[in-house]
Amino acid sequence: MNGQGTTPEMAAPKLTRKQLETLLRAEFPEMFNAESGYALEELWYGGARVRRYFHPQSLRPGGTVAGPIMMALADFTMYLAVLSAIGWMPLAVTTNLSINFLKKPEPRDLVAQARLIKLGKRLAVGEIGIRSDGNEDLVAHATATYSIPASISGG
Repeated sequence: MNGQGTTPEMAAPKLTRKQLETLLRAEFPEMFNAESGYALEELWYGGARVRRYFHPQSLRPGGTVAGPIMMALADFTMYLAVLSAIGWMPLAVTTNLSINFLKKPEPRDLVAQARLIKLGKRLAVGEIGIRSDGNEDLVAHATATYSIPASISGG
């Protein structure tokens, strides 16, 4: 999973990174704010890269980052990848998320990268790789399916 995912003739994302950040702050202030620990690093059509800043409270016994932290990061990154391809449709929702924890993450920032594998009218399927910052080895790999709501025009 390096670089941009499946892009129809290198199409631009439906929203710019700045537009998406502004919309997220307004619509999801509890999830996307200065203290949330998330930063949208890159956005392209059908893909996104998100950083989850390290915080000691994210550790579980044994000194590893807790699974729910990585699951939330995978889901949020996939959500942004979907929005990059369909535009601002905040009611798109996860219908499936499957994650494999591959390696104990180091106690540092986590970086997730998502790319869409298939984008249909009502479903989007993608994969997400999560790495410890500065390390190329995956600590987790997830696949996710999102349901895309019908447009207001009934499409």
